[in-house]
Amino acid sequence: MLELDRLSRKYGDIVALDDLSFTVRPGQMYGFVGTNGAGKTTAMRIVLGVLEPDSGEVRWQGRPVDRDVRRDFGYMPEERGLYPKMRVHDHLVYLAQLHGVAKNTARRTADELLGLLALSERGSDRVESLSLGNQQRVQLAAALVHDPSLLVLDEPFSGLDPMGVDAMAAVLRARVDAGAAVVFSSHQLDLVERLCDGVGIIRSGRLVADGSVDQLLSRAQQRYRVGVDAAAGWPLQLSLHLPGADLVEDDGHTAVVELKSGDDQELLDAARALGPVRLFAPVRTSLTELFREAVTDDGSAVLEESA
Repeated sequence: MLELDRLSRKYGDIVALDDLSFTVRPGQMYGFVGTNGAGKTTAMRIVLGVLEPDSGEVRWQGRPVDRDVRRDFGYMPEERGLYPKMRVHDHLVYLAQLHGVAKNTARRTADELLGLLALSERGSDRVESLSLGNQQRVQLAAALVHDPSLLVLDEPFSGLDPMGVDAMAAVLRARVDAGAAVVFSSHQLDLVERLCDGVGIIRSGRLVADGSVDQLLSRAQQRYRVGVDAAAGWPLQLSLHLPGADLVEDDGHTAVVELKSGDDQELLDAARALGPVRLFAPVRTSLTELFREAVTDDGSAVLEESA
C-alpha cells in the first residue's frame, strides 16, 4: 500500500502541499485530480524522490520509501522523458535493464507491451518519428517494462485519440487486476469516473475529497427531477413548503429540487400534495460537477467535512 502521510512542501512563500495524506492499495486505480497548480505534480515527484517534502513521509508496504524501494516503481511524467534518437524497442530494453531486468526478459516484455499498445510495427522507429500520441504510448510502456508494483502517472491520457485511450486504459486495468497499485493525475474527469476505484481531489495543496466515485457522489447534495400535474408555479410552492429543499431548475414542466435536509419520501409526499406526480427520479451528479464544487470556496468546506 502506498501511503502519503501529512506531506507539506513550500516553494518560497508558495504552499504547494499542505498536510496532504491519502493511500492507494494494491489492486486499486486511484485518480488524483485538481486544478492547475493544486499540487498534484509536486506530490508525485515526492513519491518518486525527485523532490523532498518539508515534512511528512511516503511509505510503501509500511516501509519508508528509499532508493531501493523506488526501483520497483514505474513513473510516467507529464513532460516527454524519452531519448528522441533511440529506436523504440531498444529504448524499452535499455530502460528495463537499468531496473535490473535481464536482457532476454526485457526484450520479451518490450515485445509484449508494444503489442498491447498497438505499436508492434513501430518498434524499429526512432522515438522522434512518432506522433505525440504514440510517444505517449511508448512512455507508458517505459513505465511498465520492469513490471512495477506501483505506477505513478502524470496526465497519462493527454494527447491520445479515443483508440489510444482505450488501449492505455486496458493495459492499466490489466495491471491493476494483477495486483499493481496505480495512481494517475488527469483533467479528463470522465475517464477518472469511468476507470478509477478511488479518487482524491486536491485544492491548494490540501485534499478536500477522498473515496470511491460512488462514495463521493453520494456525499453530494441530493437532487431530484419532479413532474406534477398541477397549476402553474407549483415548483416554487414545492420548495417553499418543504424545509431543506431548494429549487434548482424549473423549465415550466418539470423541476429539479435539491434536498439539503430530509429525504426523498418527504419530497415525494410534498409533490403528491400538489397534484398527481408523473415524474420522480434522482439526478445523478457527475464527477465533473463534484469537482467544480470541491475546488470552489463554498464547495470545498462541505466536502472536507464528509471526506
